[in-house]
Amino acid sequence: MIDTVSAGSAPPVCPECGAQVAPALLACPSCHRLVHVDELKHLAAAAAQAKQTGDASAELAAWRQALDLLPPDTTQHRTVATRVAELSRAVDRQPAAGKQGSRLGKGAAGGLGAIGVLLAKFKFALVFVLTKAKLLLLGLTKASTLFSMLLSVGVYWTIWGWKFALGFVASIYIHEMGHVQALTRYGIKATAPMFIPGVGAFIRLKQYPTDRREDARVGLAGPIWGVGAAAAAYAIYFASRAGIWGAIAHVGAFINLFNLVPVWQLDGARGFRALTRKQRWIAVGVIGLAWLLTSEGLLVLLLVAGAAAAWFGDAAQESDGTALLQYTWLVAILSLMTRISVVGAARQ
Repeated sequence: MIDTVSAGSAPPVCPECGAQVAPALLACPSCHRLVHVDELKHLAAAAAQAKQTGDASAELAAWRQALDLLPPDTTQHRTVATRVAELSRAVDRQPAAGKQGSRLGKGAAGGLGAIGVLLAKFKFALVFVLTKAKLLLLGLTKASTLFSMLLSVGVYWTIWGWKFALGFVASIYIHEMGHVQALTRYGIKATAPMFIPGVGAFIRLKQYPTDRREDARVGLAGPIWGVGAAAAAYAIYFASRAGIWGAIAHVGAFINLFNLVPVWQLDGARGFRALTRKQRWIAVGVIGLAWLLTSEGLLVLLLVAGAAAAWFGDAAQESDGTALLQYTWLVAILSLMTRISVVGAARQ
């Protein structure tokens, strides 16, 4: 945030040469001294400390913040930008939840072969809940998130009853916290989730991903966490045979599948941006196969949008196998989830 100068007050003065410096400038126009020298030193020290402790995400966050305080046409900016890119790829090579012992990343890497295990035993759901509980609770400490969630629950309560309203909003919240976790992992600043009844929820970025690869990881993290939420709800449904849990799981799976449509600002579009043209056609083929196997009508929309993006869209030049695997895995498993029969899901 840039401070404004009140009316009648003198503009800031460069301590090096005495020249007046407009508040929006990052360097003195006369001697080119950096305006935020002290803060940049503090951030460099924080990055060095994070490097010593092996916390790549914290180091990345510090350098990203420093990047915002450096003029784009300077050597310092180019040096820090290079370091940010290096750290981002280093973080990308780490397991998504390695420090917490989550098997989520391993499940994604397992690809389509993990689907049967997931649907049969739901061990994934238990691990997901246990390893992500701390972050999920932390998100609820934000007043804007909590109050907007309660407002959404109240609106949905009047339509479907309080049980479904709570479960529905919780599943959306878990999806959004997937984005938050990925943003934190890559050191990208963003607001807490905000809920809008009838629309869903959103997160406003204060910084932006450096490339298509980062954008894809952040975008697809929401549906990946959404799979965990839907799997947990299905596990409770199969254990209790309470239809309300089956309804929550089914709607959650459907919404996350809809988010994979590669158009506009949906998560699927962010995933598709990282794919080459060949990879996009592979994804379209997986969507088509999933439609043939499940007859899920929503897949027709994904198929048409995916084919359009593969044919006409601005494809990436560098292949991204992780983005392709995550996207196709999500399409496959969410398609199967939407076909699970739910009994007794009437309004409760």
